[in-house]
Amino acid sequence: MTMKRFGTAVILAGGKSTRMGFDKQLLKIDERRLIDNLRNKLRQEFDEIIVVTNNSEYYLGFSDKITKDIIVGEGPLSGIHAGLVEAKSQYVYFVACDMPNIDIEYIRYLKRELRELDVKACVTRYKGWIEAFNAFYSKDMIEDIEQHLSGNQRSINSLVAKIYTHYIEEKKAREFSPDWGMFLNLNTKADLNEFLEAIEAND
Repeated sequence: MTMKRFGTAVILAGGKSTRMGFDKQLLKIDERRLIDNLRNKLRQEFDEIIVVTNNSEYYLGFSDKITKDIIVGEGPLSGIHAGLVEAKSQYVYFVACDMPNIDIEYIRYLKRELRELDVKACVTRYKGWIEAFNAFYSKDMIEDIEQHLSGNQRSINSLVAKIYTHYIEEKKAREFSPDWGMFLNLNTKADLNEFLEAIEAND
């Protein structure tokens, strides 16, 4: 049976959350866990949702697949690796648990871009850097990640630069998100407060 090209989305719920002061997996927006909002939005576009976490006790009773890092302690690449190993589709969409602004239209655009391409990653460029999440990675990257980490390299940016990657330029991405909000991370309490104030202002 041929593997589906698309179908799996992974939420990375690792990280130390030191700047936030509490575990970001427990972030709440309007009394609802942000990660639950992400799961509900992603279901519009994906058959399989995987949460990569080393705190599985937060997800008792979840209907989605919960998994943990296989290569422990190597940062976000550990989570991407674990998600790719578990995924049922060739290309896997990745988002972090502290990114509140999923843009379904942008995800659909990325899928259209990938339909005819044979690449290992599809990421958005930003001022010479890359946005590591709100991105697609292929299961074909699993071995690349393992080799990268075994060489004591943890940078997603340097790995993506070494493999066959399709880049979306900033100008194109801003057609979907002029304020770059779809790449927003809530890293600190100040970020969270600012985000909540913006929601209230728009209500």
